[in-house]
Amino acid sequence: MINTSAIRHRSTVDMCYSADKDTAVVRLRTGRDVEQAYIICDDPFIHWLRRQESWDGTKHPMTLSMELENHLVWEYRTQPPYKRLQYYFEVTAGNESLLVYDEKICDPKKPDKTSKQAFKLPWMNPSDVISPPSWVKDTVWYQIMPDRFCRAGEPDKRFVKWGKFIRPKRGIHGEFYGGDLKGITQRLPYLHELGINGIYFTPIFLSDSYHRYNTFDYGLIDPTLGTEEDMKELVRQAHSLGIRIMLDGVFNHCGTEFFAWKDVLQNGRNSKYSDWFFLNSDDLNPSRFDTADGRYFTFSFVGLMPKLNTNNPEVIRYFCDVCSHWVKDWDVDGIRFDVGDEISHTFLRELRRTLKAIKPELFLLGEIWFDSMPWLEGDEYDSVMNYPAYDCVNNFERERTLSSVDFMHSLNACRAMYPEQITEVLFNFIDTHDTKRISEECKGNTDLLLQKLTMLFTLPGTPCIYYGTEIAIRGREDWENRSCMPWDEIDSGKYSQIFGEVSSLIKLRHECQPLKGSLMEFIHHAENPRVLQYLRRDESTDKAIGVCLNCGNEDFSFTPQEKVLFSRLYDGETISPNGTVIYEFGK
Repeated sequence: MINTSAIRHRSTVDMCYSADKDTAVVRLRTGRDVEQAYIICDDPFIHWLRRQESWDGTKHPMTLSMELENHLVWEYRTQPPYKRLQYYFEVTAGNESLLVYDEKICDPKKPDKTSKQAFKLPWMNPSDVISPPSWVKDTVWYQIMPDRFCRAGEPDKRFVKWGKFIRPKRGIHGEFYGGDLKGITQRLPYLHELGINGIYFTPIFLSDSYHRYNTFDYGLIDPTLGTEEDMKELVRQAHSLGIRIMLDGVFNHCGTEFFAWKDVLQNGRNSKYSDWFFLNSDDLNPSRFDTADGRYFTFSFVGLMPKLNTNNPEVIRYFCDVCSHWVKDWDVDGIRFDVGDEISHTFLRELRRTLKAIKPELFLLGEIWFDSMPWLEGDEYDSVMNYPAYDCVNNFERERTLSSVDFMHSLNACRAMYPEQITEVLFNFIDTHDTKRISEECKGNTDLLLQKLTMLFTLPGTPCIYYGTEIAIRGREDWENRSCMPWDEIDSGKYSQIFGEVSSLIKLRHECQPLKGSLMEFIHHAENPRVLQYLRRDESTDKAIGVCLNCGNEDFSFTPQEKVLFSRLYDGETISPNGTVIYEFGK
């Protein structure tokens, strides 16, 4: 019998959506026992036009879109002439057939006189089409922690000697190395040569910590980094090189010197800003580091980061004004929202309306570590950081018993979460300031590092590399993953080979149109389950880009029929362990 408990569909934006103003996409999830799925659909009022007593749709086969570990995802694409769609499904396995309606699953062979509610896409409103900024899927991002990237200013007694790693003496505040905005501006040609056309900065605003995630003043660039004019000049020069700029906004919480929090500490619940925070006690006890006692809410339990009440209209207005300044006066191209899942939906919708009115193509990115569909319905974030895919890539290497089929199931689970236009701009990465550096994960193995980078640049989504990954900087989590860029060694040519390899991969990402879409097919090798091979297709042509990665321990014979675009540990016939081949597929 067909497993009815595995069948799932709702007319929500992850399973029924407009890919553009004309195209509707419907997805159905079933168990792996289903052999074929059909959609029966038409305009909901077509029977009136045809002078029929009752509505009756037309049956169409659905395409098997993705295989998951326990489910199949079926898909149907259509262009409804009247911009409406009513539908239900039929699923078959062997001689069994079932009809899937909104409120019930029926056996078509058994009499049933009860009413049956079809699913419906009521109207394809153009303003409801989820439309991330068009430039994002063509972007290769580069994450910079400004204090550790490049210092143009003079040494200061507050700064640790550049490049000398020391274990922090200041707890979560850490040590300052003195990287600044002018230093970043000086190194823009380096990023341009690498192929970068988008920079994501960690926070740059006034704080007493080098990471600046405990912001004191959202309108004031930390003087250690430079001035507002330095920021404007950085953006101007970046734009002249075709590089976009995205700032990190910490709106979930603030630092202890934020003006509203200082007033609360002075006046307690009598402060006019008391409702800007979540106060649960008259004794806030600011000297105690943690807030496990619940006296006020914070980021995690860090007392130095009091949580802002983003439901408060005054808080919303304040940050709308702050961010409008960033966009209008500095001409930034994007904002990344730290702890983006804890900020209120009301805040995000209002901020989006405000900022998109100023710059419609502004990119809004949420830091969320799990399925983020509630924030991606077109009225809040444009994209999120793709932590599920990050786990998928790293788990495949860490757990050597996983096969290419396991990888496919895991990655497809990530892809099935969202409409295709979201998948194309998901913010992919293999390391960040919050994770172990990928070269550390690879134990310094350059071949394995390039294999991981190949995945980053060829999987669906927009890729981001953490500063220094292009030269294989190592470092564990916490402090060691935030070391200084070794510019003396870079300028001497020490890393020219690995830099060139990464630059080649980035160039392929820019030049190969199939890599910018959402279509993907896997090719499995039962005799070599650790060989990961997949195709990235272009919807408008027959061309595809093929990727073959030998993630196993034995050589793999491989001879693509078309042109090889990039390879590592490949002699034209055999891919060695940790080897990589990217090739053209189709003409």
